[in-house]
Amino acid sequence: MTTRAPRVLFAGESWFTHRIHIKGFDSFEDSSYHEGGTELIRSLRGSGIEVEYQPSHIAADRFPFALAELQRFDAVLLSDIGANTLLLPQRTFAQSHPSANRLDLLKTYVEGGGGLLMIGGYLTFQGIQAKGCWHGTLVEAVLPVVLSATDDRCESPQGVWPTIVDPSHPVMRRLENWPRFLGYNRAALHPEARLLASVGDDPFVAVRSVGKGRSAIFASDCGPHWGPPEFQTWPGYGRLWTNLVGWLSGAGETEGA
Repeated sequence: MTTRAPRVLFAGESWFTHRIHIKGFDSFEDSSYHEGGTELIRSLRGSGIEVEYQPSHIAADRFPFALAELQRFDAVLLSDIGANTLLLPQRTFAQSHPSANRLDLLKTYVEGGGGLLMIGGYLTFQGIQAKGCWHGTLVEAVLPVVLSATDDRCESPQGVWPTIVDPSHPVMRRLENWPRFLGYNRAALHPEARLLASVGDDPFVAVRSVGKGRSAIFASDCGPHWGPPEFQTWPGYGRLWTNLVGWLSGAGETEGA
């Protein structure tokens, strides 16, 4: 592992909302912009980790198109960003210009020594109405889980608590008294992966060594709505992400998945 601070590329966790207000005969509209990864980014930066953040609409055209650009980062974090955002930059979708397949590029990046974390949400894993579209891609081929082909959300308004399966793994270091979550993405554990935490029979945190690199999943959200306020104020919140990035960026270590 390098002695310098890890460098992370974090893509996703942004959205625009457009609403119509109807008040009797009259109506009006309003629009707003939101980012859901603020606490995660603050936690990583507070631990000395360098983070380049690309909201989804920025990642569409600025996420690296070349392996050398990706290799500037020790780990890539994808959170609530659909596969189509990386497959269809404007130069391809609107102007019909060929461009690199950035999903295939991510697979090559991981196999060559990079780290990849997929965080759950409505547009990661397979997502709401299967619109995340990560199933069947080469990104799935390097994840520690096998994705569903259909809507994989497990909405849990009653709250669910993860069960710690492997407390000895570095990712799980000093993570106790986990809070409840209001949902997560269901998937099946890859045969080569290591399960660290589960909800019932479903992987919640899992890791995998792939070639010279590493991958991990966190099946719930890094913030609302699946990750309620008690998750973001949990003493282990920042430590969880720091542990994950630390493990992912240590791809040169001899320890297995």
